[in-house]
Amino acid sequence: MTAPAIEKGTAVIEVDGLTAGHGDRVLLRDVSFTVRAGEMFAILGVNGCGKSTLLRHLIGLQRPMAGTIRLLGENVVTASDAALREVRRRIGVLFQAGGLLNAMTVGENIALPLSEHTARSEAEIDEVIIEKLSLVNLAHARHLLPSELSGGMKRRAALARAMALDPPLLFFDEPSAGLDPVTSLELDLLIETLNRETDTTMVVVTHELDSIFRIAHRVIFLDPVARGIIAEGDPRVLRDISPDPRVSGFLNRRLAPPD
Repeated sequence: MTAPAIEKGTAVIEVDGLTAGHGDRVLLRDVSFTVRAGEMFAILGVNGCGKSTLLRHLIGLQRPMAGTIRLLGENVVTASDAALREVRRRIGVLFQAGGLLNAMTVGENIALPLSEHTARSEAEIDEVIIEKLSLVNLAHARHLLPSELSGGMKRRAALARAMALDPPLLFFDEPSAGLDPVTSLELDLLIETLNRETDTTMVVVTHELDSIFRIAHRVIFLDPVARGIIAEGDPRVLRDISPDPRVSGFLNRRLAPPD
């Protein structure tokens, strides 16, 4: 796999003063944070805190009410359609359901972004398919349809497709949701290995505590009442010493005391 040509520690996501929501309803207000190259960064919080809303804004599916979002140096809020397409070509997204096209084989799913966004020959695309499937331990599944795969295999196949263009930045939306504990562990270890070996920056939206403590370098914790970030840092440190009962309660599977 081609290593992302971004120096480790460089800011690849810069969110400043983000206000976001639906219609007149504000879910997030004045949110600011930075993600640096090579990080495994997680977005946490209880249901309804705005995790999915924040993710949709980060990948350019929604426009914010206010604030700026820079991905790989480009302000995606004010970017032209052409500039936004170029940014999207340099990111990969693994959606919760995988998002594989059911009428295509696994190999054809991986080939699709290569055919659409590059001028590679059929032989070169074939090499990429083999490489990406090998990375996710699915070399045998190239000619299978998504319906022939288990839940864990579908996630790994979707990850192979997300990596097809060697993006320096990957987003994951609840990657372990619905998986059994063993399959979830296998996926976590795969993601951790890819992050370590390729220096690809990864942003994960999740509420799975085992996954958080296993793979995340740094997290932000969103709260629906505060409508923003109430904690940021190493999740293991926040679990042990956070003075905020909402944060420590969540990370220790403990109910926060009533107001």
